Amino acid sequence: MTLYKRYADELATLIASGALQPDERLPSVREASRKRGLSEMTVLRAYHRLEASGLIVAKPRSGYYVCAQRAKPPKPALSKPLARSTTVDKSELIYELLAAIRRPSVVPLGSAFPSPKLLPLKALHTSLNRSVRGLDPWRTVVDLSPGNPELRRLIALRYRGDGIGIEPEGLVITDGAMEALSLCLQAVTSPGDAVIIESPTFYASLQALERLRLRAVEVPTDPETGVDLDALATALKRHKPAACWLMTSFQNPLGASMPDARKQALVTLLAQHGVPLIEDDVYGELHYGESRSKPAKAWDEEGLVLHCSSFSKCLAPGYRIGWAAPGRYTASVERLKLGSSLSAALPSQLALADYLATGSYERHLRKLREQLIAGRDAMLAAIQQHFPDGTRVTRPDGGYFLWVELPKGGDTRALQQAALAQDISIAPGALFSARDDFAHCLRLNYGHPDDGRVGAALETLGRLARG
Repeated sequence: MTLYKRYADELATLIASGALQPDERLPSVREASRKRGLSEMTVLRAYHRLEASGLIVAKPRSGYYVCAQRAKPPKPALSKPLARSTTVDKSELIYELLAAIRRPSVVPLGSAFPSPKLLPLKALHTSLNRSVRGLDPWRTVVDLSPGNPELRRLIALRYRGDGIGIEPEGLVITDGAMEALSLCLQAVTSPGDAVIIESPTFYASLQALERLRLRAVEVPTDPETGVDLDALATALKRHKPAACWLMTSFQNPLGASMPDARKQALVTLLAQHGVPLIEDDVYGELHYGESRSKPAKAWDEEGLVLHCSSFSKCLAPGYRIGWAAPGRYTASVERLKLGSSLSAALPSQLALADYLATGSYERHLRKLREQLIAGRDAMLAAIQQHFPDGTRVTRPDGGYFLWVELPKGGDTRALQQAALAQDISIAPGALFSARDDFAHCLRLNYGHPDDGRVGAALETLGRLARG
């Protein structure tokens, strides 16, 4: 651990224990440097880290002070969706509410991506230039679905490094994770079938169900441990679904992550019913612990887990490269890919293969995780300070989303419009349900810690939420 992080953690412990009291002044940078034998830059970086976490505040011409602490908001409650299937008609609402957030002037708290400034775009461009220089033209017609062999080998190697037995031959490269998920859904369903989803769920899954004319069965989901397995077992018996579509790690929008034992139980339960699991694992690499949480695919012995992921959330959104490990459905997914778009863009595949081969990806991920933790802690501190009493909020251990539950009676559709008038975007709760549930909830993106406008935007948002 670096010196500034060690010093910051020491001060954070003192603040948490009460040894440093709210509004107490910290030693000046020069004084702390002299007493601790640290450089002034080290002390300043430690103070900035604590400030980003919402533990201290800088007062002009006065110094750094411990923030006044409010009671931490509790986590949101377990969802309680209606126990019946429903058709999906959400696309118009999704397009309407998200169209305005693309303007650069808008603070992107409603975005689905982290800040591009946190991503190694220059290194990726270097890899792109290097990999296409002297490219054999025949590669453009040879590397069709299932995708570039070297990229598939390197992706499989990362899985094997985490103890997950996915082979290159079992991977199909796609145009982002959404195509992988959609192709897998098509491989195991027919129009009119029921599909089990979480409640709340990522709105793109609702769009996919709507497009394929499938019915949604929403299952209660805990904001920490994921889908309720007892409720899932009941839904499997009652609705006879054709598939489940779940995020088992750092679920969007809740940030929930199923413990390993629950993932194993999930795979066993679905295998008993012969129901395929479409596993959306796009945030798996963005864990804050020492090692990656294994996906449900790690316990798949029947080939019933159609595992999907991509580089879009943690490395290269614009390159649009995802993949599926569809188990027993690999041939079907490969044929569907050939029938829809032939293959993912070869230059993007080659660039990512080149970048992975440099060994830089893991270093990038370590740095990105640190930045996301700082963003999470700063946003949690701002919510604690500015949002109305009775607000509930998640504290995820990965990804970059918070799920915020305002006191009953809150209307986040109205809040979204009021916030947009102030050039602030949010994702209101109605986006995340096949029905209009979660009207008092919203999802916030903390993946923009480099954006200096976020703190003021959260203060404004809290004021608007208080009415």
